[in-house]
Amino acid sequence: MRHTPELPKRLTDLTPVVIVGTTLWLVALVVLFFGAHGVWVQTALAGVVLGLIGFGIIFWQRAAARRGSKSAQRL
Repeated sequence: MRHTPELPKRLTDLTPVVIVGTTLWLVALVVLFFGAHGVWVQTALAGVVLGLIGFGIIFWQRAAARRGSKSAQRL
């Protein structure tokens, strides 16, 4: 049986994805706050909040992996 190599870190690290996504939602929120109202502003705000939650989950998983928790994802 052939061994499958590990993926490079740059392909498995979610931090850049969360940073870019949250930043885009934040820019959209600022633009829409001054140019639109209603559901569009609320949607952009939800995107920013979910991005911040994503940062929290990444931090939580990394802390668990450092502690050696058996249920932590190995990043």
